[in-house]
Amino acid sequence: MDSGCSCSANCDRLSNPILFNILNQMDNRLDYNSAPHRCNCEQRRTVCLKRPSEICKEASAVLVKTVQFMRNLPAFNQMPPKDQVTDTPTDSMLKKILLNRQDSAGMEREQPTMAGVSKLKSCLRKFWSLDLSPKEYAYLKGTAIFNPVPDLKAALFVESLQQEAQHALSEVVHSLHPGDQERFARILLTASMLQSITPGLISELFFRPMIAQADLLELLVDMLLFR
Repeated sequence: MDSGCSCSANCDRLSNPILFNILNQMDNRLDYNSAPHRCNCEQRRTVCLKRPSEICKEASAVLVKTVQFMRNLPAFNQMPPKDQVTDTPTDSMLKKILLNRQDSAGMEREQPTMAGVSKLKSCLRKFWSLDLSPKEYAYLKGTAIFNPVPDLKAALFVESLQQEAQHALSEVVHSLHPGDQERFARILLTASMLQSITPGLISELFFRPMIAQADLLELLVDMLLFR
């Protein structure tokens, strides 16, 4: 069986690339109301969405497409089961819901702030300015998904897939933009900005109104395991 990441083939199955879905009307629809706060510093002020039901529904659709993209990758399915769900909690979220367990970490959740939102919008504008093609974005997702994080059993295999995805991305970039020698480096640099966006910000801003006290990571694990 071919061990390639097959990002391009899976991209063809998606009628609307995920990045374009979430960026298309970002500035017009990501509006905020001030939430109660104790700090007078503007950048540390907590914020919330003005239209959470509408925007969270779209964010959830994007998340589902992302999970489907991962599950459809042949290389992802070749990885050991434990590597597919690294950092899996002991009990699944479905089990916790059935047993009516409480989320003990709920009181310490990160609150979205003006600083975090500004950083997120800046990052998204950078991506939007790149005007990525569907194939460029597909291979870029491959470089992010196949990340050789610690404790992977197939770390070398994952690292080779990441390198393969980067090589494929480089070839696509140079074929589509032969006169722009810096585009490939610009794409990778922009992608690295995502490391400054905390998972807590995304969870609380776009998903908390829908998932209530549930843990988003555990829900993602359940989605990946459910076949």
